[in-house]
Amino acid sequence: MPPRPPQWLDKILEWVCVDHLLEEIQGDLHERYSLRVQQVGQQKAKHLYFREVFSYIRLSNINRPSSTKIFTTPMFTSYFTIAWRNLSKHKLYSAIKIGGFALGIAACLLIMLFIRDELSYDQHYPNKDRIYRVVGLFNDNGEIERDVWFPAPLAGVLKQDYPEVELTGRINPSELFGAGSNQIRRADVQENSYEEGFTYADQSLLDILQVPMVYGERKHALDKPNTIVLSKSKADKYFPNENPVGKLMILNNDEKTPLTVGGVIEDFPANSHLSYDFLITMTGREFWEGEQAAWNNSNYHTYILFKKKIDPAQVQNKLLSILDSYYLPSMKKNGVPDPENILAKASFYLQPVTDIHLKSDGIHDSLTHGDIRFVYIFGAIAAFILVIACINFVNLSTAKSANRAKEVGVRKVVGSLRGNLINQFLAESMLFSFLSFVAGILLALLLLPYFNSLSAKTLTIPWQAWWLLPGIALSAVVIGLLAGFYPALYLSSFKPIDVLKGKLSRGSKSSLTRSVLVVFQFTTSIILIVGTFVIYRQMNYIFHQKIGFDKDQVLLIQGAHTLGDKVKTLKNELLRLPEVKHVSISDYLPVKGTKRNGNGFWIDGRKNIDKDVSAQFWQVDENYLQTMGMKLVAGRNFSPQLASDSQAVIINETMVRKLGLKDPLNQRVFNWKAWNVIGVVEDFHFESLRDSIQPIVLALGNSPSILSVKINAGSDMQQLLQSVNKVWREVAPYQPIRYTFLDESYARMYDDVQRTGRVFSSFAILAIIVACLGLYGLSSFMVEQRSKEIGIRLVLGASVQNIFGLLTLNFVRLVLISFAIAVPIAWYLMQKWLEDFVYRTEVSPGIFLLAGLAALSIAIFTISYQAIRAALTKPVNNLRTE
Repeated sequence: MPPRPPQWLDKILEWVCVDHLLEEIQGDLHERYSLRVQQVGQQKAKHLYFREVFSYIRLSNINRPSSTKIFTTPMFTSYFTIAWRNLSKHKLYSAIKIGGFALGIAACLLIMLFIRDELSYDQHYPNKDRIYRVVGLFNDNGEIERDVWFPAPLAGVLKQDYPEVELTGRINPSELFGAGSNQIRRADVQENSYEEGFTYADQSLLDILQVPMVYGERKHALDKPNTIVLSKSKADKYFPNENPVGKLMILNNDEKTPLTVGGVIEDFPANSHLSYDFLITMTGREFWEGEQAAWNNSNYHTYILFKKKIDPAQVQNKLLSILDSYYLPSMKKNGVPDPENILAKASFYLQPVTDIHLKSDGIHDSLTHGDIRFVYIFGAIAAFILVIACINFVNLSTAKSANRAKEVGVRKVVGSLRGNLINQFLAESMLFSFLSFVAGILLALLLLPYFNSLSAKTLTIPWQAWWLLPGIALSAVVIGLLAGFYPALYLSSFKPIDVLKGKLSRGSKSSLTRSVLVVFQFTTSIILIVGTFVIYRQMNYIFHQKIGFDKDQVLLIQGAHTLGDKVKTLKNELLRLPEVKHVSISDYLPVKGTKRNGNGFWIDGRKNIDKDVSAQFWQVDENYLQTMGMKLVAGRNFSPQLASDSQAVIINETMVRKLGLKDPLNQRVFNWKAWNVIGVVEDFHFESLRDSIQPIVLALGNSPSILSVKINAGSDMQQLLQSVNKVWREVAPYQPIRYTFLDESYARMYDDVQRTGRVFSSFAILAIIVACLGLYGLSSFMVEQRSKEIGIRLVLGASVQNIFGLLTLNFVRLVLISFAIAVPIAWYLMQKWLEDFVYRTEVSPGIFLLAGLAALSIAIFTISYQAIRAALTKPVNNLRTE
C-alpha cells in the first residue's frame, strides 16, 4: 500500500478546491508524495507536500461563487435566517453559548484596558528614550539591596564628569524634610487647607521631563529660591480664573518664608510615576548645613537626560569611578572602617524612565508603582478565559449534534454541498460571536466600576480611539470563524445514509481532548481557589498578629505643627476630656506614610572600629510609649523633669542584638553625638510584615505634626469627636481639623494585599463559571453519545443511582487528576508569594483539601442535572430508532 500524505492537508485541499479540478490535483500530489518518500524520506516528503498543497490555493482553483453559488447574497440571508431560528428554538443552549462567550469577551476587554494602561506609563515624555533614573545596588552577602536615595552632590558630579550627560535633576520626596502632606494657603487668606503631593525638585527636572506649562516659563519656574510650582488643578483651586505667577503662598503657617508661585504646569497624567501637585524649589536650599557637598547622607532621587545617540549601558559601567573618587574619600574622612570592602559590594544601575512603574519591584523608593508580573498574569488570564470560552462554544455546538444530524442528512440528499453546510454553520457561529460581543461590551461597561475598584484605577473604554470599533468587529469575525470552524467541519461530515438510518456518527471516540480541557479548567480553578484562601488567611494573620503596639482606639490628629507653641495647649486640653486616656505628640508612628529618619549608630568609642548599625532615629515625647501601648522590657521611660533625658534614648530589642549589648542600660551609643541608653522597648513592627523588625532609637524631642490620642475603651466615639472638634476650633479657628484612626492607617498598609485577594477571588469565581459552562457542555455531549447505552442499561434493570454514577464517575476522576496537578503548582506559587512577607502564615494541607472539595462539589453539582435527567428518561425514547 503506497504511503499516504497527512490527511489534514487533504481536508484543506478538498475544502477549498473546486470539484472538477480536485481529483486531478490530488492524484498528482499523491503520486509525487509516494516517489519523494522513497527518494528523500517521509519527513522531507511531508514538508514538500505541505508547500505544494498551499501553492495550489490560488484564485483559479478556489471554490468560487461561479462554481458553487454558496456566496450569493440570498444564500447568506438564508444562512442567517436559519441561524436565528436555531438560536430562538434552543433558548437555553443559546443563552449558555452567548453568555459564556460574553463573559470571556468582557473579562478580556477589561484586562486589556488594564494592561494598556499599565504599559502606557511615562510614555508621554518627549525625551522618554533618553531619561533614566539612577539606582544603587548593594550586595549584602548575596542579598541584593536596591534603592534610589543618593547624596545631594551626585547630580552635579554626573553632569560635570560625564560628557554624555545633557542634564541631571533631583527630587526630594522625603517627609522628614517636609514633603508629602502639608497645610497651605494663599498669603492673603487666613484659613489653611490640607494638601498632599508635595516634593522638593530642581529646576532642571522640569527641563528633563519637558513638563507642559500653563502659566510661566519652564526654564525659570524654579530657578529662584523660595519658589513653588503648582499643578493646574491646584492653581484653579487657590487662584480661580487668574494667572497665579508671582503670587505668594504660605506653607504650614510659616509667614517668615512665603513661597512665590513660579509657574503652573499641566497635571501629571494618571499614567505617570510622578504625581505631584506642588513642586518646591531646591534652589538655594540646604536641609542642613554643608549638605550640598556631603556624601554621607542620601535624601535625593536623581534623574539623567542623556545626549542624543548615547548608549546608557556604556555610561553605566563608567559610574563605578564615582565610588572611588567621591564616596571613598568621604567614608575615610568620617572614619568608616574598611570602606574599600564596603564599596566593592556597591554598584549603579540606570533605569529607563519607562520602566520605573512596572519594573521597580525590590527598589526602595517613596513611589507607588505597579508590577510587570501582574501584567503577565492578567494577560495569561485573558488568553485563558477567551480560549476556554471558545472551546466551551465548540463543546456546546457538538453536544447538540443529534438535533442537527437529520437536517444535515436531508440537505445533503437534496443536493446541498458540504461547502454550503460549512458556510451555514460558520454563519451561525458568526451570529453567536457578534451577539456575544455586544453582550460582552455591555457586561464590561457594567463591571467596569467594580474592576476599577479592584485594580485601583480609573479606566474608561476609549470609544474615541479610531482602532476600537474596527478592532472589535475584526475580533468578532476572527473569533466567530475560529470557534465555529471545528463544529462546522464536524457537523457537515455526517453521512446521509447513516443519519437517515439513525446510525449517527458521534465524532471521535477519543475523549482525550475533552478530558484535557476539563483537567486544565479545574486545575486552574483549584489554583485560584487555593490562592484566594491563602491570601485571606495571610490577611487574617496580619490583622491578628502581635505587632508590639496597640493600634485600636487611637485617634490621629494631623497638621498640628502649624499651631506652633499652641500644640502643647491642645494636648493639655485634650487630656481634660473624660474619654481620653493618653495624648502623645510625634510625627513618627508605626504605620506607613509617617516620618522616617535612618541613621548609623555605633557603641560609643567604637566608631572607627565597627561597621555602623543602621537604625531609625525617632523623636517622641514622654507619653509616646503609653499612648502606643508599647512595653518596656528594661529600664525606664523618659521624664521631662530630668534634664539629662535630653541626652537619653530608648532602644528596641533588635538594636540591642545588632550592637551586641549584653547589659544595655546606661551604655552609650553614638551617631553625631553620644546618647545614654535608659530603656529597652519590646520589638514592635513599624513597617509592613513583609520586612523584619529593624533597629530603632527613640529620643525625647520635638516632632509636632501629629497628635495621637488614646481613647478609653467603651467611650462614645461620636461624643468624643464632637468634643475634639470643639477643642480644635478654640485653638485653631482658621484651620479645619483632619483626623484618622491608627487601625485604619495600619490597614491601608496592606491595601495591595487586599486588592490581590479580591483579584484572586474574582478570577477564581470567573474560572469556576467558565469551567461549569464547559462541564455542562461536556456532560450534554456525553449523555447524547451514550443515550442508547443508557437506554439499554435501564431496560436491563440499572437504577437511577447506577446511571448517575456511570455519567459522573469519569468527571470525578478528572477533577481528582486536576487536584493532583494543582496542589504542587499552587503550593509553589503561594510559597513564592508568601516569601514577600518575613512574618507569614503557613500553607497547610487543609487549604488544599478545602479547595479540592469545593471544586469537586461544584463539578458534581454542574453535571448532576444532565446525569439525573438521563437516568430518568424513558428507555423507549433512546431506543426507538433501532
